[in-house]
Amino acid sequence: MVPGLLSAHALSVGVADRSFCHDLALTVQPGECLAILGRNGAGKSTLLSVLAGLRTPAAGEVLLDGTSYARLGARVSARIRGWLPQTRSEAFSSTVLETVLVGRHPHLGRWDWESSQDVQIAYEALALVGLAELAQRDVQTLSGGEQQRLSIATLLAQAPRLYLLDEPLAHLDLNHQMAILELFSALARNEGVACVMVLHEPGLAARFCTHALLLFEDGTTQQGTCDEVISSDSLGRLYGYPLREVGEHRRRWFMPG
Repeated sequence: MVPGLLSAHALSVGVADRSFCHDLALTVQPGECLAILGRNGAGKSTLLSVLAGLRTPAAGEVLLDGTSYARLGARVSARIRGWLPQTRSEAFSSTVLETVLVGRHPHLGRWDWESSQDVQIAYEALALVGLAELAQRDVQTLSGGEQQRLSIATLLAQAPRLYLLDEPLAHLDLNHQMAILELFSALARNEGVACVMVLHEPGLAARFCTHALLLFEDGTTQQGTCDEVISSDSLGRLYGYPLREVGEHRRRWFMPG
């Protein structure tokens, strides 16, 4: 198998005495979008933070483009991997544009200032999420949905090859949910980036992602293409409630049975 942009080998993840997954083998290739699905408390965010190199696994290893995070170092890792946390708060007053420019820091030298090209990249990222007209607004005046889109724009300005997204649809209305999923799906399809995202709606995962990883409460997992993994039977076991499937192909939805 071709080495993945992201790979995990014999990976075990847990908190205290709770094991969320064990002996996980995972490979994410350029151009793929992987959805992580599971019940509340199943360890989705914990696993994603391990894959991002921000938490030490209980066992096993995570490789980024074939190399460990420790060998790459923080700056080089940030040029390859972008991380969207589940929650983020702005402690200090700054403009929307200044915040997005933070995403360019991995590409700058220690004492470098942002160039006109960096500013252009930041404006382009804001335009992709519909915030260009708010570039000079104070971030502390933004709504929850606007702050979420700002976080995504900051990540886009970082321009990694791998996006790790923890609940990217949080605080977004339906219009912006679809726009964000279409954006990352297009980046994977047209530019060969890879995405791993925690989602709660399996129908959206089936529509916009190529692969899925199911985290069961007993620490076992199931993974494969969305067509292989996302079904009424597997989701019924995952969520502990019978579901029935409607639609077909990439327009499949799952309703309580």
